Amino acid sequence: MTSTWREKIETEDELRSIMGEQSELVRRKVISYLDEHCQDFISRSPFLVISTSDDSGYSDVSPRGDQPGFALVLDDKHLVIPERPGNKRMDTMRNILSNPHVGLLFLIPGLGETLRVNGKASLVKDEVLLERMAVKGKKPLIGIAIEVEECFIHCAKAMKRSGLWEPETWSEKGSLPNSAKILLAHTKLPNKTEKELNEELQEDYRTELY
Repeated sequence: MTSTWREKIETEDELRSIMGEQSELVRRKVISYLDEHCQDFISRSPFLVISTSDDSGYSDVSPRGDQPGFALVLDDKHLVIPERPGNKRMDTMRNILSNPHVGLLFLIPGLGETLRVNGKASLVKDEVLLERMAVKGKKPLIGIAIEVEECFIHCAKAMKRSGLWEPETWSEKGSLPNSAKILLAHTKLPNKTEKELNEELQEDYRTELY
């Protein structure tokens, strides 16, 4: 760590002295299984983020999304996330192979509260299971299976502060970051224009979602 940070917190006691103690509600809200409320939440969620790290502690967080309920709940301790075609970096999956511990955050558009699920993951290729998650006749390539260890509702304060679900806070589309421009700057691909790269991205989105 560089000397940029001059006043770092080094212990949990110091952290608690600043941030305070958790309430009884917070202490009691964690359960170790997917009850009917958690299962209902997941069935309504079209989007999640999954956090992983490798065996050296290098971390990654990655989005997954599809139709509501795309994460398949098998029972109160197990769920499976379909792995659709992507960019083949496979950061999440490579991490899981070396360190199974994962954290999930399920979101429902318009709802401030989110559902956090922590557990152990493995990569599965059971054809019968993958068939249950097929979309437009196409099965996912593999599944990310989660054995649930903790789950709990996370409060809505971050959503309220950010105004994430409030359309009046959203920027005009024309003012948003241009991903093709960013990719071109980062990759420095020769003989490739921003227009060409944007067209390739849009074609990939159109034809390679499943």
